[in-house]
Amino acid sequence: MALAILLSAFAMTLIVGLRYLAVSGAFALATRLRQPALYAGLERQIRREIGWSLASAAIYGVLAGVVAWGWQNRGWTRIYTDLADYPLWYLPVSVLLYLIAHDAWFYWTHRLMHRPRWFRLAHAVHHASRPPTAWAAMSFHPVEAATGAVVIPLLVFLVPIHAGALGLVLAVMTIMGVTNHMGWEIFPRFVHGGPLGAWLITARHHQRHHQYYGCNYGLYFRFWDRLCGTDKGLGDFAGTTPR
Repeated sequence: MALAILLSAFAMTLIVGLRYLAVSGAFALATRLRQPALYAGLERQIRREIGWSLASAAIYGVLAGVVAWGWQNRGWTRIYTDLADYPLWYLPVSVLLYLIAHDAWFYWTHRLMHRPRWFRLAHAVHHASRPPTAWAAMSFHPVEAATGAVVIPLLVFLVPIHAGALGLVLAVMTIMGVTNHMGWEIFPRFVHGGPLGAWLITARHHQRHHQYYGCNYGLYFRFWDRLCGTDKGLGDFAGTTPR
C-alpha cells in the first residue's frame, strides 16, 4: 500500500510539474511574440520562479497523489464518474461552488500572508517577482504552497463533483493563475474592460497587487476585495509610489 501511495504521489507530482511547464511556457511564448521586450533582463528572476514553482508542484502533487489513491482504492472522496449520479444541472453548479470556495480560501489566506510575520517567512518569495511573469503563478515558499495545495483536496471530501468537472476546475485554476501574472492582458477588452471585468480578476487587476501590495488579494473574483474594501483601480494610487 505504501508503495502504491508513493507511486501515485510521484505520478501526480510529475503531472503537476509538466502542466506548469507546459501552460506557463505557452503563455511565456505568447508574451515573447506579443510583448517581446516585457521580460527583457528578467532571466535570473525567471529561473528563480521556475525553481520555486517546481518545488510547489511537488507539494501540490504529493497531496493530490494521496487523494487520487484514496479515491481509486478506498472511495474516500466525493468524486464521481457516472453522470447519472447527480442531475446534469449540477455539473456547472459544482464547478462554480469549487471556484467560489477556492477564491474565498485564497483571499483570506493571501491576506494572512501579508501580515508582517508571514510575509517575511513565506510570501516574500512570491513578491520577489517584480514584475511578475507567466512563470510566477506557482512561485511560492513551501509554507505558502502548502496552504494553497490543501484546498481542492479538502473540497473533494466535502462537495460532490464529477471527475470531468474537477478537471475543468483545475484547468481554470492553472490558466487564471498564469494569465493573472503575465503583466499584460491576453483576454479581449470586453472581458477585462467591460461589466464582466468588474467582477473577474485579470492581469491588470493582479498587477496592481504586485505593485502596491495591500490590495487586490483575490484569485478568480473581485467579490471579497469589493466587500472588504481592498479592491483598487489605477485611480486609487494617484501620487503613490509602488513598493
